[in-house]
Amino acid sequence: MRLKLPTVVLPSVLLLASACIVEAPGGASAEQRKAATVTQVPALSVRNGANLGGKVELVAATVQPGRLTPGERAQVTLYFKVLQAIDEDYLIFVHVEDAGGRMERMNLDHKPANGMLPTSQWKPGETVKDEFSIYLPADANPKALNIWLGLWDPRTDTRLTLTNPDAVRNDGKNRLLVAQVPVAR
Repeated sequence: MRLKLPTVVLPSVLLLASACIVEAPGGASAEQRKAATVTQVPALSVRNGANLGGKVELVAATVQPGRLTPGERAQVTLYFKVLQAIDEDYLIFVHVEDAGGRMERMNLDHKPANGMLPTSQWKPGETVKDEFSIYLPADANPKALNIWLGLWDPRTDTRLTLTNPDAVRNDGKNRLLVAQVPVAR
């Protein structure tokens, strides 16, 4: 059962539009797993290849639209290929920052696949799709937004380690720079 939460608009910040998912005991249903996984990553996705702990590869991401206008929302879609079974339930942490450093960072941490498929239920070989949106208030004026992310265990306050940091854009703290989105004037 999905419950839509209202999006609250605050000046000069980004917000996550999220839905609350009530999870049934015993894990994801076959329908939920089908909705949360894909057999192919869309061709127009930005390829990534970040390996997180040898367990997950961030294969690709899309940001639509590719240029954000103040007062509008962008949809971000991530594609995670599962390499090994994961025992923990990680959150996807997302930090959206003004590339120029003039806005406060927004934390858009969330459960993968809208809460339908926790990481402990991911199966090796499948590709899990995660979607979320960012909102840029009408009065915001950054030139570009950086979207950083990774997998985080809130119980231990640890991030899944980036095992190939020389191959992908990162900050040396297990945060991946997935995209820099220009802002229209």
